[in-house]
Amino acid sequence: MNLSNITKIGKKGKKPKRKGRGPGSGTGKTAGRGHKGAGQRSGKKLPYAGFKGGNLPLARTLPKRGFKPPRRVEYQVVNLGEIQKRVKGAGEINPEMLKKLGLIRDEKKPVKVLAKIEGELSKKLVIKVDKFSAKVEELIKISGGSIECLTR
Repeated sequence: MNLSNITKIGKKGKKPKRKGRGPGSGTGKTAGRGHKGAGQRSGKKLPYAGFKGGNLPLARTLPKRGFKPPRRVEYQVVNLGEIQKRVKGAGEINPEMLKKLGLIRDEKKPVKVLAKIEGELSKKLVIKVDKFSAKVEELIKISGGSIECLTR
């Protein structure tokens, strides 16, 4: 018995190919690593994602456009018409209520109410959300309701 005969106990599957064991083995000499270059050497680092073999990567060839502010606040938008359709009677509208009605996904994220509505606002609503359009303020006050801005 010698070291070449030792195998793991309970090892399953095919034995791995023995590389670098002479030209007759099929994977001798360069052991399947090819000739020269980083891929042939030990400790080779894989290139970063998008590396194209030294050509200019796609991310650098495409033009860059616009600006995305890092502290941009993304609001969940709700239309006044949808609130009027789903709310029965007059009442207080807040993010928790909007979540129950299925108009927003997350009550913790800021909410903005927009004035997309068919016809007139018939209900007297008290709306407490993070932001409103100017038209919403006008429509709510005309209908006799009130608005309150939540600051988070």
